[in-house]
Amino acid sequence: MKILYITTIGGTMTFFKTFIKELLDEGHTVDIAANISSSKIPDCYTEWGCKVYPLSCSRSPLDKSNLVAIKEIKQLVSDNKYDIVHCHTPIAAMCTRLACRKFRKQGTKVFYTAHGFHFYKGAPLKNWLLFYPIEKICAYLTDLLITINKEDYERAKKKLKAKKVAYVPGVGIDVAKFADVVVDRVSKRAEIRIPENSFLLLSVGELNANKNHEVVIRAIAKIGNPDVHYAVAGKGNLEEYLKSLAKELNIEEQVHLLGYRKDISELYSVADVCVFPSIREGFGLAALEGMAAGLPLLISDNRGTREYSTHNINAIVCNCNDVDAYASGIETLKNDVELYKSMGEYNKKFAWQYDISSINKIMSELYYK
Repeated sequence: MKILYITTIGGTMTFFKTFIKELLDEGHTVDIAANISSSKIPDCYTEWGCKVYPLSCSRSPLDKSNLVAIKEIKQLVSDNKYDIVHCHTPIAAMCTRLACRKFRKQGTKVFYTAHGFHFYKGAPLKNWLLFYPIEKICAYLTDLLITINKEDYERAKKKLKAKKVAYVPGVGIDVAKFADVVVDRVSKRAEIRIPENSFLLLSVGELNANKNHEVVIRAIAKIGNPDVHYAVAGKGNLEEYLKSLAKELNIEEQVHLLGYRKDISELYSVADVCVFPSIREGFGLAALEGMAAGLPLLISDNRGTREYSTHNINAIVCNCNDVDAYASGIETLKNDVELYKSMGEYNKKFAWQYDISSINKIMSELYYK
């Protein structure tokens, strides 16, 4: 098969490396088209022989560059006669499906993986007014619509008329990478300036409003226990705000913004709790990584996290804006040793169903069907 992957953001291709490598090893051809101006495609793809084409699409649906992107996609598919065009991210998916109308009649199949619709229960009205009509129209131009959470799956089946709708539980993680880490706890904690015997909460994610780290910082301040520390691995535009907030609340010594890190598995191995306070998630890989490391979850309730978190079984589940609930959850996990251990043991086993090998098998079956 000849396959073209299309995405608005080049960095999105990070999620598909193992599956695409399997396709290449089976003798298929895989090319990639993406906007690489702000987020580059991982180097491994060119090393494997994939052709990479720059794409003009924007993250804004109203940007005129999307019209250019539609023409670029038409030319690519016309020149290379792809069997499957698999698009990701809403705007690239819109451009792709509009561009491939003629080619579907010639046998090309158009797949779209929705990594979390922008319209969902509780979403802002503007999201429904803008993105729902786009997806409604483009669904008619889709051979396979893949959803990664059950809320999106049920809505797609009822409201979006794609030729076929499928549910795949996320994009998968390498569970062994997080489950089998050996690291010196004392020295690793010292490296990131975490006291050896402190109770360490860890979040992994961009410092933005949706990731909602503020609620955890406020919860720690409310508890007033200097032994509770919070580390966040990630960069973003709220870094200075979060630092100022911690200082204002007199807990700046307990909040550690670590920036971009390449040692996430080691950080999980020296943490006590994986905290995932996002307001909105299509699924949420960081929480799965924490589960694979054997950590209990302290997590916000949203359509993505509902896929794998059950209150008092493997997680303390909170309303995303409830500082009191987060404070109570932290104290529960710190003080209830039996619950803490049972959650960690449960998660270490439960995470294996989301291993990348299982997800790739599902994807392979969809491709060959």
